Amino acid sequence: MLVLRGCLNRTNPLFRFLFVGIVNTMIGLSVMFFMMHGFHLPYWCATFIGNTVGAIVSFFLNRSFTFRSDISITKGAFRFFIVMLSCYCVAYSLSQIVAHFAIESSSYLVANVRDDVAVLFGTLFYTVLNYLGQKMIVFTAK
Repeated sequence: MLVLRGCLNRTNPLFRFLFVGIVNTMIGLSVMFFMMHGFHLPYWCATFIGNTVGAIVSFFLNRSFTFRSDISITKGAFRFFIVMLSCYCVAYSLSQIVAHFAIESSSYLVANVRDDVAVLFGTLFYTVLNYLGQKMIVFTAK
């Protein structure tokens, strides 16, 4: 683990962001699927809860590890959650459209997995948008 941490500390912020993203994505996706399948919550509710949990983890890891920012927690958290909420709305709305198209144009996918496919597409879109937003808006260099 120390070797991995040493390598990540010397890499650029994109690689550190992706590493942090793997951690918060595993947490967020676990919560999303647990909410959808364990508590039978609807798509929007489950993805919002999962992303919120993942975002809290992400904020603290990105602030201290990825971007090594000294922005105040209050100021950074406000910007972070505005960016996160914007990315969430765009990514998961777009992912429903893409998943619907993928289901309609494929004989391999069945309609009852559309929300699961949308969650996976949404996670991909969200990651890209979120990195750009965090780097350019939240944890900007002085």
